[in-house]
Amino acid sequence: MTTSLPRQDRIRRALELLRDKTTDKFDEIVPVEAGEYTDPVLAKEERDYIFGAVPSIVAHSSELARPHDFMTIQMPRNNLLIVRQKDGGVKSFVNLCRHRGAMLEDRDKGRCRIFSCGYHRWSYDPDGSLRAITRDNTFGEVDRGEHGLIEIPTEERHGFIWVVDNAKADINVAEWLGPDIDPMLASYHLEDLVCYKAAGFDEPTNWKIMQDAFLDGYHIQYAHPNTAGKIIHTNVMAFEDFGRHCRFIAPRKSIDRFLEEDPGDTPLDRYVTETHFIGPNSTLLRQPDHFQLLTFRPHPLDPMKSRMEQRLFVPTVENSGMPPEKWEHVWNKNWDILLAVLHQEDFPLLRDAQRGLVSADAGGMILGRNETANQLFRRETKRLVAAGRAANSETPSSP
Repeated sequence: MTTSLPRQDRIRRALELLRDKTTDKFDEIVPVEAGEYTDPVLAKEERDYIFGAVPSIVAHSSELARPHDFMTIQMPRNNLLIVRQKDGGVKSFVNLCRHRGAMLEDRDKGRCRIFSCGYHRWSYDPDGSLRAITRDNTFGEVDRGEHGLIEIPTEERHGFIWVVDNAKADINVAEWLGPDIDPMLASYHLEDLVCYKAAGFDEPTNWKIMQDAFLDGYHIQYAHPNTAGKIIHTNVMAFEDFGRHCRFIAPRKSIDRFLEEDPGDTPLDRYVTETHFIGPNSTLLRQPDHFQLLTFRPHPLDPMKSRMEQRLFVPTVENSGMPPEKWEHVWNKNWDILLAVLHQEDFPLLRDAQRGLVSADAGGMILGRNETANQLFRRETKRLVAAGRAANSETPSSP
């Protein structure tokens, strides 16, 4: 693990790496097996021992701005209904009526004071309590306190809504983030931004293939020659290892003006892109004037399917210094560029990779020393699965 450095020092370190035509590296190459992206047994362990054990980001606070705003999300273990409460807090529930298991809410998002099941019209308050049983005089005695919606551990912190996808688990986001990442996220004041747009895509790939692609500074020149490859240097990353999480700076080609001269006191922020891996499944990109969040979740059953969600966080119109028309134009343009890169360049490569990985004789593969963020992601994913296996083996079996 490393100690966090001031941003200008990290940028200057990236500049030195660029001058030396190198990058930060891990100690050794590590082997990778194709089965890590296709094995249904491992996929279930990841759902249970990763997403069912640690916090992951599901939304930005501004997406549930008012009391009774809600959204639904398919997590690896549960379909969730996430609701802003009357007191300003946020709660998450399994999106399932406690009568006969019908889905309670089928809309992606909305605002609702009472959630009613379309099958028999049982209804629930936004806090999950069972409000009414239709024709209860004929139904029979029910302990309503025991038949509210199943609550999922949820916490709001640093402008994000986090869940642990397991009703029996606890949640402590600050502890999960640790002493480096927690204050780092606090310093960005993400809660003061708004989620300008959000979109999700279901892809025929393992979630780890997706996550790996967006931690990779080694492919930019080759996979994105006419887009990102024209803007960002390939295979140059000033990397910081924070254990469960990491951060790295990639220099933009506009920084080349300082290759032969000392930048002195010139602020260099606009000459780099700063990427954060927020374990277990999020990439937060810090751009000079906004943030992007990419999250990756496994399919509830199929190891070769996943969901990617992207979000764009920007200053409010009032804080941007731009008239509303320009504000919309600027962020629509940023959004469209990101969409084009994903759909025209990244996704086709990743779909083909998954198709190849089912080959019976795929053989062993490797992660290079230069693929630092990818190595950390794999290391921490394997660590969580190993910890879950160990804990499960120590749990006494039921008689």
